[in-house]
Amino acid sequence: MNKILRIAILGLLINFTSCKDMAVEKPDNLLPEDKMIDIIYDIAILQAADNYKPINLSDAGVKVNNYIYKKYNIDSTTYYQNHKYYASDVNNYKKIYKKVLEKITAEQTSLSDSTSIGKQTDNVEGIVK
Repeated sequence: MNKILRIAILGLLINFTSCKDMAVEKPDNLLPEDKMIDIIYDIAILQAADNYKPINLSDAGVKVNNYIYKKYNIDSTTYYQNHKYYASDVNNYKKIYKKVLEKITAEQTSLSDSTSIGKQTDNVEGIVK
């Protein structure tokens, strides 16, 4: 039993030390965290728009990834290396996605406020006429 326990502990130690060696390297072209937040935000918005019916972006010939690469002047390798790098730190990655969610919520609130202001204006015009 003692021998099995030692082998199990040795296996765990080897596993943990090998995970340290597999840490994700910092990309040569590291994007600032704020830029990465903007990219993830834009991807979320564009993917939501692409899934919206009656017309989705792909039917209109818009390719989400190509749009992102062009807008932020990056290529697919730069994006994926940076995404992998930021995702390797789970706690920081959660913070990034929390900021993305805050941006989406703020935009949604802004659009809701604009819509309700427009409805109020329409109601006032109806009363004046």
